[in-house]
Amino acid sequence: MPEYTHHIALLGAGTIGLSMLALHLRRPDTKVTVFDPRPDYEVLLRAQLPSFIDSTLTGSHSDPQNAITALIESSRLSLAASIQDAVQSATIIQEQTPEKLDSKQALWKEVVRFADTEAHLWSSSSGIAASMQVAECEENVRERLVVAHPFNPPHLMPLVEIVPGLQTRPERVAFVKAYFEAVPGPSHLPGSKDSQDQGQHYRPVILHKEVPGFVGNRLAFALMREACYLVGEGVVSARDLDSIVTSSLGPRWAGSGVFESYHAGGGEGGIAGFLDKLAPTMKDVWGDLGQIDIQTEGGDEKWRDVVVRETEEAYGPRTSEETRQRKEVMLRGTIEMQKQCWSKE
Repeated sequence: MPEYTHHIALLGAGTIGLSMLALHLRRPDTKVTVFDPRPDYEVLLRAQLPSFIDSTLTGSHSDPQNAITALIESSRLSLAASIQDAVQSATIIQEQTPEKLDSKQALWKEVVRFADTEAHLWSSSSGIAASMQVAECEENVRERLVVAHPFNPPHLMPLVEIVPGLQTRPERVAFVKAYFEAVPGPSHLPGSKDSQDQGQHYRPVILHKEVPGFVGNRLAFALMREACYLVGEGVVSARDLDSIVTSSLGPRWAGSGVFESYHAGGGEGGIAGFLDKLAPTMKDVWGDLGQIDIQTEGGDEKWRDVVVRETEEAYGPRTSEETRQRKEVMLRGTIEMQKQCWSKE
């Protein structure tokens, strides 16, 4: 039986969990044990995992089920029947459970009952701080927990937000960063070479403070709020707003980001010149940005009805599998092009 440097216990086998599983399996020095409390999680895993994993992992198996069976038989993938079974020999424990603080707090209390006292503890939370998740745990636990927030889908998206808690030890943070930097990128991206020759794919970023939603989601939700306001006020249709984003902000930010873009837009004066020139307009816009209520009960949410109706009229009640696959191909191509340019900087 081969030896592995890392043994990951992956708690939660939903969409994010399976995508993370595919990510971890791309490291040849890593094996993964999965646990999910749903009684049918093995059936779901076998049905959905093949769409996430690389062709390099399926090998010569034309039948996806045979590929999953081969991973299990080779000890690269194990399916646990309990949390205790999943974590007791793991060197890294990563949770992808629902975004509920009390649920995560209870989970970590159970995990540390059975886990090695030196195991790395990672949370994939999209907004709940590590300090809050283990506030009632012992110091040894608070020192080890780090949020490693991936962007969906993590088996493709390069960003991982690393958010230490108030007592997380620096070496635990450094370990997470080094781990993800060494994960190979997808081998089936358009134009990509062998996965070992692609250069660095994942770009983990360490945040210096804990804030609700971290950084990526705060930026996304800020844009979402203004988009909902503009559509709800009848300024623009949902479809046309999407066209504005995909034909202006999207392509530009994919290559330069916010600050670099406006730094270039300022000409010789850089971003300082940009801020000086656009200060009157920005002041008017910032003062007029929409303030809307997201409450789901008892609130006046006329904007929500408009947004839902126009979005469904434009794109249908749900995203079709054909559309999802087409968008994924586009995403893969964008990431590969971005990575080629990034590697030359």
